[in-house]
Amino acid sequence: MIIMATQLNINIIIIFNLTLPPSISNCSRLTNIEMNENKFSGKLKIDFSKMKDISYISLWENNFGSNEPDEMQFIDTLKNCTHLDTLDLEECNFQGVLPTSVGNLSVQLRHLLFGGNQLHGKIPVSIGNLAGVNLLLLERNQFNGNIPSTIGNLHKVQRLSLYKNQLSGQIPDSIGNLSLLSGLVLASNKLEGAIPSSLGNCQNLLELYLFDNKLSGKIPIQLFQLLSLSIILNISQNQLSGSLPTEIGDLVMLSAMDLSYNNLSGNIPSSLHTCASLSSLFLRGNLFEGTIPPSLSSLKGLVKLDISHNNLSGQIPRFLEALPLEYLNLSYNGFENDVPTIGVFANASAFSVVGNSRLCGGIVELGLPKCKETKKHKKKFRLFVIIILIASTLCPITCLTYVWCKKKSKSQPSQSSMGERFMKVSYGQLLKATNGFSEANLIGNGGFGSVYKGILEEDNNRFVAVKVLYLQNRGAERSFIRECEAMRSIRHRNLLRIVTSCSSVDYQGNDFKALVYEFMPKGSLHDWLYSSERTTRLNLLQIVNILMDVASALDYIHNLCIPSIVHGDLKPSNILLDDDMVAHVGDFGLARILGTSYTNSSTGIKGTIGYVAPEYGLGNEMTSNGDVYSFGILLLEVMTGKKPTDNFNEGFSLHKFTSMVLPSNVIDVINVNILYVYQEDETFLQNKKENVKKIEECLALILKIGVSCTVDSPTERMDIKKVVSELKHILDTLQNI
Repeated sequence: MIIMATQLNINIIIIFNLTLPPSISNCSRLTNIEMNENKFSGKLKIDFSKMKDISYISLWENNFGSNEPDEMQFIDTLKNCTHLDTLDLEECNFQGVLPTSVGNLSVQLRHLLFGGNQLHGKIPVSIGNLAGVNLLLLERNQFNGNIPSTIGNLHKVQRLSLYKNQLSGQIPDSIGNLSLLSGLVLASNKLEGAIPSSLGNCQNLLELYLFDNKLSGKIPIQLFQLLSLSIILNISQNQLSGSLPTEIGDLVMLSAMDLSYNNLSGNIPSSLHTCASLSSLFLRGNLFEGTIPPSLSSLKGLVKLDISHNNLSGQIPRFLEALPLEYLNLSYNGFENDVPTIGVFANASAFSVVGNSRLCGGIVELGLPKCKETKKHKKKFRLFVIIILIASTLCPITCLTYVWCKKKSKSQPSQSSMGERFMKVSYGQLLKATNGFSEANLIGNGGFGSVYKGILEEDNNRFVAVKVLYLQNRGAERSFIRECEAMRSIRHRNLLRIVTSCSSVDYQGNDFKALVYEFMPKGSLHDWLYSSERTTRLNLLQIVNILMDVASALDYIHNLCIPSIVHGDLKPSNILLDDDMVAHVGDFGLARILGTSYTNSSTGIKGTIGYVAPEYGLGNEMTSNGDVYSFGILLLEVMTGKKPTDNFNEGFSLHKFTSMVLPSNVIDVINVNILYVYQEDETFLQNKKENVKKIEECLALILKIGVSCTVDSPTERMDIKKVVSELKHILDTLQNI
């Protein structure tokens, strides 16, 4: 059964059968098609040539593959769709060849997604015609042959993924033309030859995956001079050779580096100590020799270190005990003498030293022979000296480098090994910037700290927001660590950016920690909803734009950044607005970084009452579904004007209060103040009856999203990717009224 209308600008299609009939081709006025996560099968026979207004096609996660030679012929019919913005056909089981006509798609096309199919043959050279594309995902297919050099024509592309295909030949030099590229994924192919030095031109690159190929030769110095690399550099499982240059230390922002299973040789460069943001370093399975350089003691944020299966020698350095390591692999080298017993070495499941035949001592679980007593006393004395030296020399630096500090002279500012790239601030500078943390500068309070408006004279009188941590409150320091770890590895226009931090002591000798954010001049969403000082109100279009911004931020931290992050405390006061009313999600103090140890391990419900997902009350761990619930509550709150903690009749919740009016009586629960702008708009009033109907339809769709996000069952909540898609459709409709 299919219910649809052919003359509407935007059609809602409800489909119950398992095939898509060709008759959909007659819907000439369609602008959006979205039929994701169904079980549609068989050949896709829609002729799009009549749909000249179509802008959005999303059919991901279906089963269209027919194994017929021309099963991708429908691409040919899209050439007249000059408004096409998004073509998302991921996980559709297509088994054909991508036709050359893909290069004839609209110059307006921004998103082209074919990932997770069984497409084979070569990537068409014509793909270089898609000059407007900023997201190109052809991953997890069976493409073979070379990467076409024309891919260098995609000057607007920001993320390019050809992961897990059968591509061969060399990486084209033209890839260096992609100056806006932030993510490049060419891993798990059969690429060979050298890594092109032209990658050094990609000055916005945040993450680079070239692992599991047949790349050879030396790693170009230009790769280590990409100061933008902040998330990951993974070039493991190749045939790269030579020594690592000192320029590797230029990667001051990098969080994770994996050079494992190559033929790299020489010493581990001491310049690695300037890579102060590193939390993971994997050099496993190479030919490195010599000792572990003492300079690595500066990597105070290092959580995972694997240098196993090399030719390293000497004693295990005592500074490894002082690092916050949770995984350490030193196995199959030539280390000798005693194994330390504190820090990571106190947990047998957290480290490995097997395959080092000349080691002794260590914790009982290792089963190693005892060391000679005389040497043991010498080691204890040496350990004592090292601890004293470390305690007296550690200094505070920015949380973006995630390197912790010890107390030092009151008059000295915080230092950083980041060079001149990031602002270094002291307690005294922040005290001055905020006029002594005066009440006049106070702009907010939270469970873990107070936020002050400030002006940093040292940064061209830049306006900032300074969050001073209540270190006496339980969990405040843990919150500081989580926010540092979360925020240093993510970049998105809808996430609040940390400028720097200060970890020092105040003038009374007390520990002092503060986070410095970019200042949001329009305040928080909570202020706009409830502050009596606000003389203007948010209208419907502004609200949907804000909701779209927040949903986009969640989609990014859940699905696009590596590792994925759960925010954990989404609410109006954590949504900040800039001068253009663009929303930025802030406060990652309760965040959970999936796949790492940075979880919310303390007891009790995490989040804010009313916004926290019900499953958290049962002791369940934080998941992205919990963020979706919080988003749904936030959406219903801004639309209805009611807080989730308000008293509802007959014990109703905000979810039930809203769901009972769907789909036809939405005006009964909507906060009418958000519609005031339409009462004065002459264009709106000229077609009032038709426009009112469109508004009511949009309101119903928005509330439906909120209700779908706030169901009790986490697995039944709307996927955030779908939320973004739905809000985009609604936004397009409202902008045309």
